[in-house]
Amino acid sequence: MARLPRLTVTDYPHHVILRGNNRQDIFAGDADMRRMLRLLEEHSLAQGVDVHAYVLMSNHMHLLVTPRRERALPLMMQAVGRSYVRAFNLTHGRSGTLWEGRYRSALIQTDRYLLTCMAYIDLNPVRARMVDLPEDYHWSSHGHYTGREQQRLITPHSLYWNLGNTPFAREATYRELVMAGISEQEQRELTGATLSGWALGDAVFLDGLEAQTPRRARPGRAGRPPSNLSPIKLKS
Repeated sequence: MARLPRLTVTDYPHHVILRGNNRQDIFAGDADMRRMLRLLEEHSLAQGVDVHAYVLMSNHMHLLVTPRRERALPLMMQAVGRSYVRAFNLTHGRSGTLWEGRYRSALIQTDRYLLTCMAYIDLNPVRARMVDLPEDYHWSSHGHYTGREQQRLITPHSLYWNLGNTPFAREATYRELVMAGISEQEQRELTGATLSGWALGDAVFLDGLEAQTPRRARPGRAGRPPSNLSPIKLKS
C-alpha cells in the first residue's frame, strides 16, 4: 500500500516527533543537544518555521512548529536531520543511519490543542521519570515560557501572549497550566495522531481542513458507503 504524503499546511501548528533508530540514543551528551538546538535555530530561520516548543529526550525529540512557507517544515527537518547525523557520526566515530525513518507529524487545531500540546511536550521528562518537575529539565522550552531563561529559538504563539497582560502574568498562568497536566485521553490523542500522520481537531475543523487540501485529514472515508453495496450480515 502506498504511503500517504505528510499533511503539512502553511500557517497551522504541527506536532513533530523524531526518534532514534531502534530506540537508540540520539544524544550522547550536552554537546549533542546544544548542536541540535543550534541547527534548529539556523534552519527554522532559513526555511521560515516558527518553533513554539520543544523537548530533547535521550532517544527522541518533540517539536511544536508552524511553517510559514510551502514545504518549509520538510525542508527544515531534512536539513537538520542530515547536518546533525553527519556531525554526530564524525564526533562519535560511527557511521550509518541514526533516525527511525522519517519524522512523524500531526497538524493540530490551534484553539483546542496548541497549549495542551505545549504542556504535553514540557511534561515528557516527568512522564519518563527523569525529573520530578518540568522546570528541573534543562533541554526543553519550558524555561523560556516560565521566565527562567530567554531562548532565541522560540517564537511564542499568539495563544501564549493571550495568557496575561504582563510577562509575569503569562509566566504564572503557563506554569499553572503545565502543572495541572493533561488527561490520558489528550495524551493518547496527541501521540496517536502524530505517529499516524492524521490531523487532530474536531469535526468542523477537519471538514474545513479537507476542503483546503486534497490529502485526507483523518482515517477512513468520509460520508456513507455507496448505495449499490449490499449490507454485510453479521453472525449472531
